Amino acid sequence: MAAKRDFYEVLGLSKGASVDEIKKAYRKLAKKYHPDLNPGNKEAEAKFKEVNEAYEVLSDSDKKARYDQFGHAGVDPSYGGGTYTGGNPFGDDFDLGDIFGSFFGGGFGGGFSSRRRANAPRRGSDCEARVYISFEEAAKGCKKNVSYRVIEKCMDCNGSGAAKGTSKKTCPICHGTGQSKVTQRTPFGVIQTARTCERCRGTGEIIENPCRKCSGTGRIQSNKKVEVNIPAGIDNGQILNVGNHGNAGVNGGPSGDLHVYINVQPHSIFERKGFDIWCEIPITFVQAALGAEVTVPTIDGKVRYNIHEGTQPGDVFKLRGKGVERLGGRGRGDQFVKVNIEVPKNLSQKQKEILKSFENEATETNYQKRKGFFDKLKNLFGEV
Repeated sequence: MAAKRDFYEVLGLSKGASVDEIKKAYRKLAKKYHPDLNPGNKEAEAKFKEVNEAYEVLSDSDKKARYDQFGHAGVDPSYGGGTYTGGNPFGDDFDLGDIFGSFFGGGFGGGFSSRRRANAPRRGSDCEARVYISFEEAAKGCKKNVSYRVIEKCMDCNGSGAAKGTSKKTCPICHGTGQSKVTQRTPFGVIQTARTCERCRGTGEIIENPCRKCSGTGRIQSNKKVEVNIPAGIDNGQILNVGNHGNAGVNGGPSGDLHVYINVQPHSIFERKGFDIWCEIPITFVQAALGAEVTVPTIDGKVRYNIHEGTQPGDVFKLRGKGVERLGGRGRGDQFVKVNIEVPKNLSQKQKEILKSFENEATETNYQKRKGFFDKLKNLFGEV
């Protein structure tokens, strides 16, 4: 089996990274390698699984502590071919505190045990959903109902796993400790080890009458719909985090989060660049030459703008404050309008005669660019 990469390296982080840094790195990489964005790409699929595995460990404070101390051996029951399932490199069947207690009389570090009880509260995992919004909704913000699959607490048993009218009972084998003690004689003396209780699997409790709805798990999978406030200025591909709307926690632990992937539909006229909006408008040759008042579309509706006399193809003018609202309410971007001068087609004979008459009367002052171009040709080749 190929050696696993360091989880911090997978997320592009240094050891000791903060919770916020871990979340930020995960969201960025999860978006980059998500199967929906890389259909059929096996390499991206493998990267996505690797990123999720790294985040699953580093986002859990207990697992992260074990990983920081023991590496992969502290969190992966299959790493190195072992059969352990808990929080130290020797497995849950060994209590390091008891081992050191046998050698040093229990005074080594005040109890050296990294084992976590199976019934300790654990945070639920995160869920994902995707929402599609229009260009205008992204620019101005909106509310959307988002549907997704989620694991919730079973209401029939209130998450206990025990049928109505019953409750969990203390395990008669381990008497609620979750462990059974085993004493072994070794060349170094007597060593006492703690093994996970086989009856209660380390929880210290048993369910004699499991809940029928959840089969004793305390959680059920269901479809959920939640209204999400999408802030003005959000962009395509960004991820909106909705706290405590993910899968239910275990043993009273908090729920995970809901990650909403934003998909903004393209617009037929507008294009977004950051918080600015760009568009092109066609004008006639006469409007460009003489100047005119034209109608310009914006996300707020139509506005009137005066095109100046002598406007050239490709000229750009700006409508201040007509762009996308900046995230956090820090004002709005601008709208930039590029002018596209349309050359007329299918001219009538009269129209052609009028244009020829204009051409005959035109002077160099009417065509400054043309004059400049031919002046350069004269400098290069003499008379043209």
